[in-house]
Amino acid sequence: MKIISIVGARPQFVKAAPLSKELRKNFREILLHTGQHYDHNMSPIFFKELSIPKPDYNLGIGSGSHGEQTGKMLGAIEKILLKEEPDLVLVYGDTNSTLAGALAAAKLHIPIAHVEAGLRSYNRKMPEEINRVVVDHLSDLLFCPTETAVSNLKLEGITRGVFNTGDIMLDSLSSSLKAAQRKSRTLEKLNLKSKTYLYATVHRPENTDNRRNLKNILDAFGESDKTIVFPVHPRTQRMIKEFKLKIPKNIRMISPVGYLDSLQLQVSAKKVLTDSGGIQKEAYVLKVPCITLRTETEWKETVKDGWNVVVGANKEKIIDSIKNFSPKGKQNNYFGTGDSVSKIVKIISNY
Repeated sequence: MKIISIVGARPQFVKAAPLSKELRKNFREILLHTGQHYDHNMSPIFFKELSIPKPDYNLGIGSGSHGEQTGKMLGAIEKILLKEEPDLVLVYGDTNSTLAGALAAAKLHIPIAHVEAGLRSYNRKMPEEINRVVVDHLSDLLFCPTETAVSNLKLEGITRGVFNTGDIMLDSLSSSLKAAQRKSRTLEKLNLKSKTYLYATVHRPENTDNRRNLKNILDAFGESDKTIVFPVHPRTQRMIKEFKLKIPKNIRMISPVGYLDSLQLQVSAKKVLTDSGGIQKEAYVLKVPCITLRTETEWKETVKDGWNVVVGANKEKIIDSIKNFSPKGKQNNYFGTGDSVSKIVKIISNY
């Protein structure tokens, strides 16, 4: 059985790492990288750190508008699918790479498996939400990370081929965290001590492309008077310059970091501030309070347990959360037990 796995962005590399390794024990896997993320700290370093096999194809699509980027991917992926004639196309998450891969496969009548199916923010202004909905309705196998995701699909009439496999992130988090604590030297390089700083990431268009939102976030960081370590996404860096925004002195702006350094910075932080879905979930599992710089979240379980507070780009709410948000409760087992990979491989084998 031949499987083509399609990746393109750093959250997908993290998910693909443990599954690719196991798939290759049973199937012929072809790894296709769209090149959606291409900067060294956004792509190659992840393949090296996570021991992901070298892609069989790298389309090198790069950045662009949503339509342009997705269109280029769609045409290029279709050619590869016609050449390779796979039995299954495997896609991850909610990026334009995910959408293009699923569309290309669907039009060629190739079965589709979607890892991290069923997530919903119910905000159709998010490009990722559009991608999720379309891909889920095209997919034959839907691997959900939580029961909430299963329920979301049921509300849309999707019940066939739906499986709660748990969150694949857990399969690699434990071993990756041990590797990070063993190999990462980022705290020493930045002259930081554990639990003396906050860790922040900002990359979503709703924040980066809106001057008021981005300014509110940076101003709130500055007025918090806390040391904030801020790996700056290339898009965010570009918009800070374009909007001519000042960077407060307490913000330590650094280049994007690899997965191991990111985990080390997260687990050692006093709190996390982010608009990333993956980091919200990682912070929850790592027992680090998370302040979400969005108006909604797909990971409602983390909010329900009190370890995640959703504040958007509201300056006052951000400052108040930095000062006062201090969860004490325990985490629940919403995301499975770290055996998602074995469940997914078994389902694919039976399929």
